[in-house]
Amino acid sequence: MTDTRKTPRGAFAIVFSIVLMNSIGFGIIVPVMPALIMDVADVDLAEAALLGGVLSVSYAIMQVFFAPVLGNLADAYGRKRVLLVSVFTFGIDFLVMAMAPVFAWLVVGRLIAGIASSTNSVANAYVADISPPEERAGNYGLMGAAFGVGFIVGPVIGGLLAEFGARAPFLGAAVLGFANALFALLCLRESLGESDRRPFRFVRANPVGALRQFRGSTVVMALLFVTFVVAVAHFVLPATWSFYTIERFAWSPQQIGYSLALVGIMMVIVQGGLTPWIVPRWGVPKSALVGLVFAILGYVGYAVSPLGWMMFVVIVPHALSGLSMPAMQSMMTERVSADSQGELQGAIGSANSMAAVLGPPLMTVLFGVFSDRDAFFYLPGAAFFMAATLTLLGCMVLLRVTAAGSTQE
Repeated sequence: MTDTRKTPRGAFAIVFSIVLMNSIGFGIIVPVMPALIMDVADVDLAEAALLGGVLSVSYAIMQVFFAPVLGNLADAYGRKRVLLVSVFTFGIDFLVMAMAPVFAWLVVGRLIAGIASSTNSVANAYVADISPPEERAGNYGLMGAAFGVGFIVGPVIGGLLAEFGARAPFLGAAVLGFANALFALLCLRESLGESDRRPFRFVRANPVGALRQFRGSTVVMALLFVTFVVAVAHFVLPATWSFYTIERFAWSPQQIGYSLALVGIMMVIVQGGLTPWIVPRWGVPKSALVGLVFAILGYVGYAVSPLGWMMFVVIVPHALSGLSMPAMQSMMTERVSADSQGELQGAIGSANSMAAVLGPPLMTVLFGVFSDRDAFFYLPGAAFFMAATLTLLGCMVLLRVTAAGSTQE
């Protein structure tokens, strides 16, 4: 592990703040994305859901190929430089989307962001640099809490800014993105010492090359697969939540913002408060399994809720799904050397991005098909049932890994 004596005392607080501001920016645009797509493309809600899937896939395809590149660059040249590029690019993306006269501009903005954006992956590598192994799961939980705080503040701000038009939240997110880049430039210190760096090699800086580096570890490969299928399932939320709640309960942007704010509050409680307390007591594998079980229950709950207020109720237990990823990340980082932490996070990012290629179109198509009033079977919650099924698959794989005792390898 990197010599933490080279890292300032406030290093974790600074990288936490960078991820927090990045998450707020993302959260700002979520409640109004359907409105902007409908305005720019001149389509109805069902068609906007499909176009929203196109945007998500455009972003994800770029990340599939470039997340390993950025992860390897972070191992070769340090975390700070890559973080700066990533955060600044998010600001450009939001600005392009705010100014978009046609739908193609939205696609261009997402492509640019997908190429250079790897904030969370590099930040997680930074956390691995400065954290002893026994504290990593808790620290990853706190990083997840930063994302949760972003979903408390961001959607509320987005809902309020939406009163000035569908483009106003995107302008606000762009300003925040550029301010975040300036903050990182001035305050963030490098965490990866020269002795822990390795030369950049193109043969490793791609999805296949990254996976080859970890094929010797059964646990890492199994957990990367679980990460992939669980991520596909998770994309039902950002891809269809706004559309589903509008179709099922006729929610306004403000109501959507409040629901996402509750999601953020619960994420903060679980990942920032419960995860550092639960994981040391239950152990990493059990914590991951419990998280996946609550994810399954949550998805089913969303699908069958007949009234809007019940969605708020389901959000509370579903938040315990937040135990799974910090625990699985901790399991993987413990099996990777210091000079490959960025590469690991790039592989995780690539797996998540491959999931993002499949997840949004899968979920939005399921929603679009089964929410059509002329559908052979009207079931707007079909995407949530699919998410529950995929998470069950991941749970079974994780159970097999832990039952075999291979987590001790």
